[in-house]
Amino acid sequence: MTNYIKYKKCLPFLIIRTIFSVITKQRIDKMDQSNLSQDQKKINSITIWGMVINIILSAIKILAGSIVKSVALIADGIHSLSDLVTDVAVLVSSKAARRPADTSHPYGHGKIETIGTLFIGLILLIVGGGIGWSAVHSLYHGEKFFPGPIVAIIAFVSVVAKELLFQFTQKLAKQIHSSSLYANAWHHRSDALSSVAVLIGGGLSLFGLGYGDQLAGLVVGIMIIAVAGKILFDGIKELSEHAIDRESIKIIEQTLNNHQEVNLWHKLRTRKIGAELFVDVHIHVDPDLSVFTSHKLTKEIEESIQDQLPLPVNILIHVEPCLQQNSDE
Repeated sequence: MTNYIKYKKCLPFLIIRTIFSVITKQRIDKMDQSNLSQDQKKINSITIWGMVINIILSAIKILAGSIVKSVALIADGIHSLSDLVTDVAVLVSSKAARRPADTSHPYGHGKIETIGTLFIGLILLIVGGGIGWSAVHSLYHGEKFFPGPIVAIIAFVSVVAKELLFQFTQKLAKQIHSSSLYANAWHHRSDALSSVAVLIGGGLSLFGLGYGDQLAGLVVGIMIIAVAGKILFDGIKELSEHAIDRESIKIIEQTLNNHQEVNLWHKLRTRKIGAELFVDVHIHVDPDLSVFTSHKLTKEIEESIQDQLPLPVNILIHVEPCLQQNSDE
């Protein structure tokens, strides 16, 4: 319990001060907003709405939890505070990732968003571990709490608010293919689920179970750790140059097979960088095909692949003459 009180005294102030400085900067940079893409404006809008809701919820949860001595409600409040940190990460990483390619980053800045996603996962892992440890510590020392109905009421309001945030954020993340925004959406969902656990724990305490509050806190911690694990796994997979999903690869393969001018193809390589897909492939064509016709063929293949995939695709096609001595298939 003392650990939560320490957080209550310093962490909210530091995070809220950071949040308001970011929001203030957003207002000062209104002229720069005109230069942002529509996608970035949508990310900023949904994320700032989430920040405002998280500030209100975390303040209510931590204050009420301290008054009624609810470990689970304070833990849930700290979880909401961690949402503010990830909101800032989304704003910073998504804006940086959408800068155009330059000489130092010829493949673009998309992996900055992946790094932001990993940061979100790491924050979740730390928060979940801390909440779970505090709940276990309280159970080990046999502490009992009967916080009353206020816990259930606040938890219910939090469940509704955070589930709505999850739905809106996830929908936008899928529309614009933002990995950091998608991770943040699941952070909202994990907060909603943790509030469900607090709601159940508060209900159990009303029926005389003094350990219900701590058990709810433990469930909250485990759920947060599970979400963090998925986010970290997906982010590390992308940073390790993992191939794109199998369904997209099948579309690319079918497109190559459907072009009669392509006799053979090989060395197909794919990867994802931020919100873009990168594809390399070698194709074998008639050796008498002109340079102009070969170029036209590659353009047709590129456009066909692009039309069938939901993400922007950067395609590099290497044309080779189909000769008897080409035995590297």
